[in-house]
Amino acid sequence: MGGVRTFPFHMSEEEQRRFAKAQERLDRLGGALPVVNVGETIQADEEAAFLRGHGTQLVDGKLVATVCGIVERVNKLISVRPLRARYNPGTGDVVVGRITEVVAPKRWKVDVNSKQDAQLMLSAVNLPGGLQRRRTADDELNMRNFFEERDLISAEVQAVHQDGSIHLHTRSLKYGKLEKGQLTQVAPYLVKRLNHHFYQLKQFGLEIIFACNGYIWISGPSEIPDKKGASSELLVNVSNVNEMHQCTGNKESTVPTEKREKICRCANALRVLNALGLLIYPESIIDTYEASLMWGTDIKDMLSGEFHVKVLEREVSKRSKSV
Repeated sequence: MGGVRTFPFHMSEEEQRRFAKAQERLDRLGGALPVVNVGETIQADEEAAFLRGHGTQLVDGKLVATVCGIVERVNKLISVRPLRARYNPGTGDVVVGRITEVVAPKRWKVDVNSKQDAQLMLSAVNLPGGLQRRRTADDELNMRNFFEERDLISAEVQAVHQDGSIHLHTRSLKYGKLEKGQLTQVAPYLVKRLNHHFYQLKQFGLEIIFACNGYIWISGPSEIPDKKGASSELLVNVSNVNEMHQCTGNKESTVPTEKREKICRCANALRVLNALGLLIYPESIIDTYEASLMWGTDIKDMLSGEFHVKVLEREVSKRSKSV
């Protein structure tokens, strides 16, 4: 099955024909993602022991799906993650969220695209200057100097309790307030699990946070000096993004037009991958971004039906060659 259901754009009859043909070929090659419908059999090695996870059930000795979703395999555990479900947090996940409320005593509520707002305690944030001390009544009164309503932040899931409550922390130097960039929302199940979720696309001069909850943050390059000299790599992990936040947090500076265009082009590449149900990770974004430049596609035209069809046909061609 393909990941495409409905489209927020118009396609001509010719584009619809090409799209259907490309989608059919992609399905024969294995689909955009391993999607199963309710009642479909999930391939499992019956000779080797396996563990039945969420969204699966044994029927007549066969493992079948009880929900429509993505098949996930972790060692011997086989489960199905629902397509339409909200983000299901896990301890250690990197997330991007928006402050919805400053609540006494000593906490913020954060929208992380889950069933309920997460909580960020005052004790779980870094104090200015990195001071290590107990939080006082003055800190509680000045909570809006840290974060206020509508602020975007990056954080890590500290704990998920049995009642479903989610607790975040920003004590690491790589987390904090996000400014001078663009937030793009995609389906959480399309975000590939990565060893590092903070990436710098040096080729385009962009930095991206691949949050597990489907909120992708794109910003311009930080002004961090390259201690190792010039690098030929297309992307590297941002190891000290605290400096990045400090640079982007300079409210006296403005984002140049050229940088804004790069951010918008990258955001549209994300929207195309999301609409087509293709996995989102650094290389897939780079490939879509470069394709738009190679075809001479304007930023606004990346959201047209023609561009979506061409990206899908390109994906089919790549997979055909790898088979």
